[in-house]
Amino acid sequence: MSQRIVSDLLLSGTGWQAFERMVMRLVLARDFEHVRLAGTSGDGGADVIATRAGKRWLFQVKRWRRAVGPEVVAETLAACQRYEADIPVIVSRNGFEHAVLQQQRQLIAQGIKLQLWDSRKLFKQAELAEDESLAQRMSAKYDLRSYQAEAVDRIMGEFVRGSRSALVVLATGLGKTFVAAEFYRRFTLTRPEAKALVLAHRNELVYQLERSFWPMLRASQSTGIWNGHERPDLDALKDLDVVFACVDSVASGLDSGRELQHFDLVVVDECHHLGTLAYNTVLAELSAGDGGAFLVGMTATPWRPDGSALGQWFDHPVVNIDLVRGLREGYLANVDYRMYTDNINWDALQDLQGKRFSPKGINRKLFIEEWDDAVVERLAEVWQEQRNPRGIVFCGTIDHAEKMASRINALAFTRAQAIYSRSVSGRAMNPVARNKALWDFAEGQTGVLCAVDMLNEGVDVPDVNIVVFQRVTHSRRIFVQQLGRGLRLAPGKDRVIVLDFVSDIRRFAAGLDLQNSLDGPRDQTAARIRLGNKVTFLHANEEDKVGAQFLREWLGDLKAVEEAGEDVHILRYPPEYVPGAPKRR
Repeated sequence: MSQRIVSDLLLSGTGWQAFERMVMRLVLARDFEHVRLAGTSGDGGADVIATRAGKRWLFQVKRWRRAVGPEVVAETLAACQRYEADIPVIVSRNGFEHAVLQQQRQLIAQGIKLQLWDSRKLFKQAELAEDESLAQRMSAKYDLRSYQAEAVDRIMGEFVRGSRSALVVLATGLGKTFVAAEFYRRFTLTRPEAKALVLAHRNELVYQLERSFWPMLRASQSTGIWNGHERPDLDALKDLDVVFACVDSVASGLDSGRELQHFDLVVVDECHHLGTLAYNTVLAELSAGDGGAFLVGMTATPWRPDGSALGQWFDHPVVNIDLVRGLREGYLANVDYRMYTDNINWDALQDLQGKRFSPKGINRKLFIEEWDDAVVERLAEVWQEQRNPRGIVFCGTIDHAEKMASRINALAFTRAQAIYSRSVSGRAMNPVARNKALWDFAEGQTGVLCAVDMLNEGVDVPDVNIVVFQRVTHSRRIFVQQLGRGLRLAPGKDRVIVLDFVSDIRRFAAGLDLQNSLDGPRDQTAARIRLGNKVTFLHANEEDKVGAQFLREWLGDLKAVEEAGEDVHILRYPPEYVPGAPKRR
């Protein structure tokens, strides 16, 4: 069977982005680890980075019309120094100048193992890759969990019975994409030539979805992208088994008269966004969920942004597991959630009796300023509680992240690194530094990442077992995404410790709501019951039951408080000090 990871079309008929991703997928198929696409403006000469047998490999990828010359060798060797990589690889679609081949021999004699991959070498590497998917070859790593296998069975059951669609509702960290990819694999066992279209509403998600599908696909199944950055022609699309596309790009193509090929399956990620004009245009063209392509929807929230349901496209969820159920039944790592009340100015409560305030006003009056030293001290303590500790600290600003990393490094219980993309003021982290930080973290050379505007999504770090919140976020979606960085199961990981130092009354409401949910009635007949989850309120590192109870009585409707806008006046301090509430401290 032909190896379509590398094909003549990918070598000559697509752009440089697809060429780089082809190399990335080929490296994955050859059993490299920690594979990351680094190529971007200012990447410092690295396009793909990966690890194999304890060695760091750095790939410089050139899709030029001419042969690569000596200047690229110098650029690649300099990149290896920046990334502390061991083995440089230059990939060239159109070969290498004779001088480069001479350089290679000289460098190898000096102990620098420069590798040169031309088109012939790429095809050879593809032939060495087994056609069997990574998931089949590495079952211990990719084995379906019981609820995932059940979800795939139920989707397949809906399809076999002739249903039009299937809806999968799984909380963050439970593997929605993994379920969809495994269903496609099963789907093609009965329809080997089946073509699939996977849709998302953002360009970044499209790339993430393609990478998530790769381990489930055979080497002979090809993938490609159609979004705001890449627009393959119809011949290129027809050659692909799975097309990952931004819905706006497909809808724009249809509006301009572009022909759309036949698809047997349409998968919609974050399908709570269905109902927009773009989605309506694309689904109608394919009759997806309406007698044409079988429609699979994936979401963590089975309601649309306007509050309406998804009944127009789906009858009912074939599986529905929210965050709390995932925690209770052991599908996510046990969470030991610790909320700190030390910086609450309890005296302010007595001074402000009976007044009405917005969340912003309450936070300004109620909370003491930053307490970074205490945060680092608590982090150092819990570092000793975990086996193989690995942590993320979510910070609010770049300066704060760098300051936190510096304080952690000063205590020297681990190595910390600040990481961010771009600040509001335009300050950006050098892509080389950002890629190297993620690489060091994946390999365990860095123990803590102090993140500002990254790691909410798209970075899979399943062995993270400590999460620290210092960033104030008023988006429940972002909060769940950040919490989800630590909830994924991994070998040897029994729990994630969450330290929450956020000075916002809405976060306390969220913590109390989570505590209520975890302490609620449990199904005693469940086969996988887990009782290790807890939410604890702490003051001076001791449990603060009195403070938690006072907050519970004061805040009242926790959901309403948690979802309140910054300037919405929905809260009123108690008209009189509640008996038994915390006294002056």
